[in-house]
Amino acid sequence: MYQAGQYRAGIIILKEEPKFAPDCYQLNLYTMPKYVIEREIPGAGQLSAEQLKGVSQTSCDVLRNMGPEIQWVHSYVTGDKIYCVYIAPNEDMIREHARKGGFPANSVKAVSAVIDPTTAE
Repeated sequence: MYQAGQYRAGIIILKEEPKFAPDCYQLNLYTMPKYVIEREIPGAGQLSAEQLKGVSQTSCDVLRNMGPEIQWVHSYVTGDKIYCVYIAPNEDMIREHARKGGFPANSVKAVSAVIDPTTAE
């Protein structure tokens, strides 16, 4: 039997169940649609870690106030755009989050499928 804190075969036995995500994200992949949001933000790729942290905190604050139906999965920061993945019951809720947070939502698209290299197998 393994003891808490022991390391065996690449696994660390923890004393308590790990928390995998902040409270602004709760896994709900199978009951609601997933959306990709394109946000045009000039210079987004040049934002500092501190600035990105502030944007993330603002988003999480808005999400907490909106309730558990809308959830932020993750975002990709590029040169002049940020692409965000959210789970929500509808596009209107995505746009409401953007409005309340002061974020642009230039394009909101429902995800119809997710593919990766294993799709080819």
